[in-house]
Amino acid sequence: MPKAIALLSGGLDSQLAICLVKEQGVEIEAVNFQTMFNCCKDDARQVAYNLGVGFTLIRADESYLERVRNPKFGYGRGINPCVDCRSYMFERARAVMEHAGAAFMITGEVVGQRPMSQKMEDFRLIEKDAGLEGLILRPLSAKLLPVTIPEKEGVIDRARLFDIQGRSRARLLELARHYGIENPPNASSGCALTQPQFADKVRDLFEHDPGHDIWKFELLKTGRHFRLSPETKIILGRNENQNAHLEELRFQGLPLLRPHNFAGPAAIFLGGANPEMQAQGASIILRYAQKPLPEICELEFVRGAETAIVTASLPAAESFIEGVRIA
Repeated sequence: MPKAIALLSGGLDSQLAICLVKEQGVEIEAVNFQTMFNCCKDDARQVAYNLGVGFTLIRADESYLERVRNPKFGYGRGINPCVDCRSYMFERARAVMEHAGAAFMITGEVVGQRPMSQKMEDFRLIEKDAGLEGLILRPLSAKLLPVTIPEKEGVIDRARLFDIQGRSRARLLELARHYGIENPPNASSGCALTQPQFADKVRDLFEHDPGHDIWKFELLKTGRHFRLSPETKIILGRNENQNAHLEELRFQGLPLLRPHNFAGPAAIFLGGANPEMQAQGASIILRYAQKPLPEICELEFVRGAETAIVTASLPAAESFIEGVRIA
């Protein structure tokens, strides 16, 4: 039985691509990517189980961050290197393909669905860059694209593939009904790197922290970020869950500042946390705390096993907030 590797996000398009190829007698191993920017869906493993295919999870590493920092093919509207990102995914999946003895790769990409990586010229560029020319089958749009090697070799019947293009989901939903995919997922909102505020956080981290510490990039998904100095950033939680997450980071040695006699966000410091930084952090916390506030607000500054009380009376001025806020 021929075997193929499928890039599976968990979304509808990749599910349909798997269904179309699986019914032609091809064994499929699904590959899902998780990045520090959380671009991929978390339910992909369950989706693979529902579809009756194997599953491999690949986590992005430092080499992926280098692609984001210095893309060969440029950015989109944010800091999204879409062509580089797809090429990286295919390169990593190619290693799985070779190890598994698979003959080709499939994806749920649709011509013209996404402006930065799903144009015909993008497909050609990505395949060449990833060393997979002729080996990537896109079943939903195959009839609009050059014939692939598995089609030429008779492994795949091109007549049973489709010519879908553009952003309309009508034909995709029709196919979902045909394959019994209940409650098909909505179209993805896209990669976080396309979002202007998130892109600002990524740029700030690239500028001030040249290392590739993956956990720092994962923290970009949490809270409000403020740059107090070139060396110091403070992150405030937006809700109870984020506050709890930031509280846990004190066990990793990060200084924590939290309300003591009022209700408000917790905050951690990345970088220095001298008394001036603590005072600035306290005033920022007061800005986002629940009102009314006591006349003298007390906060606990926790560093390692030591705890000290920091006091503040006035929230940070809006002009100060605007000057230090990243996003």
